Amino acid sequence: MKTERLDKILAAQSTWSRKEVKELVRKGLVTVDGSPAKGADQKVDPDKSCVQVAGRTVPLRIHLYLMMNKPAGVVSASRDDSCPTVVDLVPPELLRQGLFPAGRLDKDTTGMVIITDDGALAHRILSPKSHVPKVYLARLDRPLTPEMAEGFAAGIPLGEEGTTLPAKLEPLEETLARVTLREGMYHQIKRMFAVYGAKVVELRRISMGGLALDESLAPGQCRELTPQEVELLQQR
Repeated sequence: MKTERLDKILAAQSTWSRKEVKELVRKGLVTVDGSPAKGADQKVDPDKSCVQVAGRTVPLRIHLYLMMNKPAGVVSASRDDSCPTVVDLVPPELLRQGLFPAGRLDKDTTGMVIITDDGALAHRILSPKSHVPKVYLARLDRPLTPEMAEGFAAGIPLGEEGTTLPAKLEPLEETLARVTLREGMYHQIKRMFAVYGAKVVELRRISMGGLALDESLAPGQCRELTPQEVELLQQR
């Protein structure tokens, strides 16, 4: 792992600005491997160095990857003037600059959201060319029909956006289905079912790529992903 400037990597780990980090260093509040930091431009190895601020160890990570169990009523955004966002729910010890949701869920949709500051990874899992599968549980206001599954498999025209890629619809109960998409048009699942006169009354995302939602997370809770889980997230 290449080394990074102390002020750059500390600012990336937290809500501190680089200017604020420089001030912390000047006051002698920052140590590197047990010794006072020599300066804000000191080079540190994120994999090996132990950095503390005011006696508290700061985990050094180039990027942060969080899985959240999104509750209803929260928007998939970094900031919103009228509604709470998924980033608002990130606990202070995990909060850092530049966090955003990698992909959106509608305000009333629940389930798995990935929050990160890694734009390259977000692009890989969200790009239409990647075809990373996303799996949902959809509850309808009426029984499922064989025609729905056939239509999803063939692709459904959705106006100016064109025809959807083939999707998989698996009936689980009379009104409950597991739906697998490989793209993300606006309100896609709701609009696909609407073609058959059905209304989605509950929608929950349960996986992305090869990574499943951690069901031990209560609504609104999040946790860091392991390196292995980050790899699973990118599986096609």
